[in-house]
Amino acid sequence: LHYNLSPREVQEESFRRHIALAERVKKPLVVHVREAYDEAIGILRDEAAGRCTGVIHCFSGEWRHAAEALEMGFFLSFAGPLTFPRAAALREVAARVPEDRLLCETDSPYLAPQPFRGRRNQPAYVAAVYEMLAEVRKVPLEILAGQVWRNAERLFGWGDGNV
Repeated sequence: LHYNLSPREVQEESFRRHIALAERVKKPLVVHVREAYDEAIGILRDEAAGRCTGVIHCFSGEWRHAAEALEMGFFLSFAGPLTFPRAAALREVAARVPEDRLLCETDSPYLAPQPFRGRRNQPAYVAAVYEMLAEVRKVPLEILAGQVWRNAERLFGWGDGNV
């Protein structure tokens, strides 16, 4: 809904179809929400999207959005914005997410983390996101990285022949 490149009704119907497809093919949803968390969470709830689960990619919502997504079985993934100086509220959310539902990512080529802001984002910069996430959760980086990897394996079925 952020750019309004197509009518709201078309976007919402497309989202509902995407949820149905994920459920039908038994694959997790990857949902990117930008400034439309109330609407997206409402549609996920209406469509019982927890049956197929998934990840809220590049999460930037409030705790109430995080709590609803977690209740439906979704993972939350954090990217470059977690490192932005004015993202204290987002860091507070990231600190509260259960460790078994946490993911970390890049949003290349966009949203480069500090200290790379203003540059084209690249996958190598995800290290800065991991470092910030480990800091706000008060865990060693190696422990966080292992947990995030296991979470990704579980969500996407890596290592069990479902890739």
